[in-house]
Amino acid sequence: MPLIKRSELPTLLREVEQGKHQQLYLFFGERYLCREAADRLQKALLALPAGGAVNTIDGDSEDSSRTLGQLMNFSLLPGLQIHRVTDSRLFHSKSTASAIWAKVELAHGEKKEARCRRQLLAFVGLAGLSADECLEEIGGDQWQELFGFARPTGNLAWADELLAAAGPGRASAGAGDIAGRYKEAYSKGVPPNNILLLTAEAVDKRKQFFTFVKKKGVVVDCSVAVGAGAAAQKGQKEVLRELVKKSLAGLHKKMAPQALELLFERVGFHPIAVVMETEKLALFVGDRELIGVEDLDAMVGRTREDALFELTDAFGKHQTDRTLVLLHRLLENGIHGLAILATLRNYLRKLLIFRSLQLQSEPVWHAGMNANQFQSSYLPALKERGEWKELLKGHPYALFMSFTKAQGFSCSLLKSWLELLLRAEYRLKGSPLPQELVLEELLLTMLGAGKRNNGKSARQQGR
Repeated sequence: MPLIKRSELPTLLREVEQGKHQQLYLFFGERYLCREAADRLQKALLALPAGGAVNTIDGDSEDSSRTLGQLMNFSLLPGLQIHRVTDSRLFHSKSTASAIWAKVELAHGEKKEARCRRQLLAFVGLAGLSADECLEEIGGDQWQELFGFARPTGNLAWADELLAAAGPGRASAGAGDIAGRYKEAYSKGVPPNNILLLTAEAVDKRKQFFTFVKKKGVVVDCSVAVGAGAAAQKGQKEVLRELVKKSLAGLHKKMAPQALELLFERVGFHPIAVVMETEKLALFVGDRELIGVEDLDAMVGRTREDALFELTDAFGKHQTDRTLVLLHRLLENGIHGLAILATLRNYLRKLLIFRSLQLQSEPVWHAGMNANQFQSSYLPALKERGEWKELLKGHPYALFMSFTKAQGFSCSLLKSWLELLLRAEYRLKGSPLPQELVLEELLLTMLGAGKRNNGKSARQQGR
């Protein structure tokens, strides 16, 4: 079974229990699922009569040549010797170069010189370059060809200095065709008790080494379809349902179907988060066997983004009671008042821009415009003007709803609200008043002014 799905893992484990194991394994796809599947294989291997030991290696800091050297040595220790590399870089290619460069810049910004150098060595290795190459001298077109993304702006002399410190001519951790050396080693024969277990979040299936691993070892596909399509959603829920069931079985608990669906809705497709929240719920219910919706409401909150969106939604609908309840909930969950102000500012700024666009002579906005008219004529005409391109990139229906909401406000009111926000920000930063009091006063003032404005507009329309 050279390439199998994660769902076929039980068959692989049964073969291992019978003593039929390989010397080369690769797990790729969703990070937590890879780790969990590799843990199960590792446990099965160590349970064999021969026993063994595990040498755990972090792929971000790995010297692949050293790992290969260890793999080729006969161990004096009894049993299997498992060399487990997490986040292996052996399958990196130009398609992963931009992600590695992001790690380079992050380490450089944090002044982590050793980590930055390791990432740089891996980065130049993608293009077959050695450490004595000069990145600063690589032009934009050549950079694009070598690494598959646009050359970063600014001087890259700092990167060349770090590479130079690695030693003249030193190949990167991923350079010197290290994958080719692995192929050669396995073709000639690796000591029988040595096993290489690799996990990788992203792999380039076009690489020859990937094909080689399928031929000489076992590749386990732990990837899950992403997106909001029906098929993708179904696959994601199946994976999460399996993880929840497994976690609850070990704790002798069950979850009500409604609570399970609500858990998926609130956490989303984040396997490790689903497992952690499930374990937290199981501990919360104590001696009770069944986890219900009320337990979920008490212990699993919405994400920060969802909660902030809910606040702006209530505010935009002039729902004073709901707005204040949501404000208190956000503050209780540790979200700072300045973050709430920033969300409101962005929301009001967008409404102000949309309202000003509606007041322009061309294209013509009119009350009662439906979604089809907006999408087929009004929105394309706006985009042709070339203004506010970023704000007009969203989903057409979502934009239509925002424009419809903006119609209910005057520009003068929105500008006065932005002034109130600025004053509140100064008070949060320089006043001893509790942030809860400052934010409550702000929202009540704004919502009160909004109701007066709406009443005035209604009377004017009636005349």
